[in-house]
Amino acid sequence: MSTRALHDARRAPVLRPTVIFFAMLLGVGGIENGLYMLISPTGWYFAVPGVTTTGPFNQHFIRDIGIIFLFIGAAFLTGTFRREMRLVLWGGATLWLACHALFHLWEVAAGICGPAVLLRDFPAVTLPALIGAGLTLFALRDRAATPKP
Repeated sequence: MSTRALHDARRAPVLRPTVIFFAMLLGVGGIENGLYMLISPTGWYFAVPGVTTTGPFNQHFIRDIGIIFLFIGAAFLTGTFRREMRLVLWGGATLWLACHALFHLWEVAAGICGPAVLLRDFPAVTLPALIGAGLTLFALRDRAATPKP
């Protein structure tokens, strides 16, 4: 085991409860949001700040995205219990979250909406992508520090 991997392995027990907490937070949040989108697309459309400014209500589209959020939530939750699957599960979920956040940045860069929306959307769009990136990095380093049989 390399010196770096050994250092990471020693530090991992301190980080692990925090990482699991944030993974569970993203997991539960994703599932709650997905269920809300599936059960009450109209309610979700009018409850989430800024959504009504992105276009007309589309029940089918909102439910499609709700299914994605269910998968994202399930991926983060499953990864909390399946250490050997974390990198793939958290990495895949984070990839979608990051692309979603980048799309919001592109809308501002293209002039579709003003920069103020980035602050408004930060807690629900960019922050989950950043947390997911941190979780995925942890999973990558944790896998590298795990002794191979």
